[in-house]
Parts: sequence; C-alpha cells; structure tokens
Amino acid sequence: MQQADVAILGASGYTGAELVRLLATHPAMRVAALTADRKAGQRMGAVFPHLRHLDLPPLTTIEAVDFDGVDLVFCALPHATSQAVIAGMPRGPKVVDLSADFRLRDPAVYQQWYGHPHQALELQAEAVYGLTEFYREAIRAARLVAGTGCNAATGMYGLLPLLRAGVIDPDDIIIDLATGVSGAGRSPKESMLHSEVSEGYTAYNVAKHRHLAEFDQEFSQAAGRPVAVTFVPHLLPQNRGILATIYVRGDGEEVHRALAEAYEGEPFLVVLPYGQSPATQHVRGSNFVHLGVIPDRRPGRVMVFSTLDNLTKGSSGQAIQNANLMLGIDESAGLMQAPLFP
Repeated sequence: MQQADVAILGASGYTGAELVRLLATHPAMRVAALTADRKAGQRMGAVFPHLRHLDLPPLTTIEAVDFDGVDLVFCALPHATSQAVIAGMPRGPKVVDLSADFRLRDPAVYQQWYGHPHQALELQAEAVYGLTEFYREAIRAARLVAGTGCNAATGMYGLLPLLRAGVIDPDDIIIDLATGVSGAGRSPKESMLHSEVSEGYTAYNVAKHRHLAEFDQEFSQAAGRPVAVTFVPHLLPQNRGILATIYVRGDGEEVHRALAEAYEGEPFLVVLPYGQSPATQHVRGSNFVHLGVIPDRRPGRVMVFSTLDNLTKGSSGQAIQNANLMLGIDESAGLMQAPLFP
C-alpha cells in the first residue's frame, strides 16, 4: 500500500504525541515532518520518552517544513494560532485542524466566544466540522476539516440522533460532564498541578464554557430550531477520559432505539444494552465511544451516558479518522486498537 506523507504541527503537545502514537502503526500514513518551535532541534523521544523507540524526523520550526511533498497536515497548535499558520501555508496539502479556530461557522459567533475577530474568514467558510459520523461525505471531499471539541463530541454523540429523531424535548436538556486533566493541554498551569487536582472534583467554566457554542450550532441544526442546553463540565482527578451524564425528557426505550439505529454499523460507536451505563476506563486509549440509556424512576425522564477518550476519539483519533476519509483510505485504518485496561 502506498503511504501518504503527513506533517504534524505542534507535535510537542499531548494531541501531537497521541497523533504520533497512533500513526506509528498506521498502514497508509508516514510521519514526514514534526514541528515544535520551542523544542526545535530535539528528537521526539527526548520530549516524549514513551515514543523513543520510533524512527521519527527531528522537531523543526514550521518555517522549515517543505510542504511540497506533504499530502496532509495535522495542525495541533494552540487555539487562535492555527488560523494564521494555515492561511500562510500552500494550498496543496489537505489539513485537519485540532484547535477551535474553524469549528464555528458564523464569524460573529466566533468573535463573541473567543474575544477577537477571525483572521482567516475564507478558510473559516471552507472548513467542514469534523464530527465524522455526521459529516462523513463532506469530510471526504474537504480540504480543511475542523476537529471538534472533546467535550462537545461527547455530548453530541449522545444527543444528535435524539434531536434528529424528535424523541426528546429540545427545551429540557442538561449535560453534566466530567473530564480528565489532559484536556487542558500540556502547558504549565497552577490549577493543573497534581496537588491542586488530586483528591478533588470541581466544576469549571460554568455557563461560559466555549464548547457551548458548538452545542448551540450543532443541536440547533439537528433540531431545525434554536436549542440551548445547560452544560456543566467538571474536572476529574485522572489523566484521560470524559463521561457525560445527559438528562432528557422522553421515553427510555424510544431513546435507546434511536441511538442504536443511528449508530448501527458504525465502527467506533457502541450502544450498550438498555439499562447499562458505560465507564471511562473501558474506552481509555481507544477511538471508541460507549453510550448507555437508563430510564429515570420518574416516568418521562431518561439518562443518557456517553464516554470517550478525550485525546483519542475526542481529538487525535478523530483527526486520523477524518484524514483517512480525506485521503481515500479505509476510515478505520490505524484506529482499531483495543482500549487499555486496567
């Protein structure tokens, strides 16, 4: 099988390292370039010792990359950085962006949530939202795909089929979500120190988390009318994993049936038997999503559970799944690893 050459911009972050880990055994992609401006000149194995066994190109600056021989670029740069970098690249390579820069279709909404005007409006208009199972054909034809937020993806996998099928009340949705600390990235932050996070459980960015903008955009489109959910994220004292408990009004069996029908045949979406709930440790390190439905003791109320690994299906695994489609490769290539357990 002929291999596609790919570049990873921002390879010294968690999502960059996860991309390298997954691509190391990919049958049809080869890592041709790695960038990390502050660590340029170093080897990937020095930055991430768990990858030292791999034969990888040295880390360089973005300016040193020869994009002429690159088929696809994974852009794992910080938010508000990707738009300028991608705008300055040649248009030859396809691009999967893992930041928030191209997720929102409306420039005014982007400015409202991110506090500054978008710097690449033509690219923003071109970008396809990267929730693979819902935008598969558009992604296949795209040049630029915007990866979803990891929290956003977790909530959307549990809710989009239900809103599309009309089996829940769109005006009564609560997403209570807990996520591991790696979702905050690798940059040093006092609030992410082990002694600050360990043995604790706390809500953060309540009523103002930026993934609310993605929920508004995708849920409203799915329902064909404005939908505004209540979303409360919590920080879990663990490295990986997201679990969303979603409270809705509807019939439990109808809700379960709608999810099962929507995801029938999907390689990475697993709907558990009715009455069972999933756990983060059963998807850790994998590209799988586990979903469960349990009826509340009160008639007409239902709990939907959705869990995924924020670094894999929530970010880097999703990016590779989309890249597979964009390059005409089997969608599941390089992504069928079983979860790590225990």
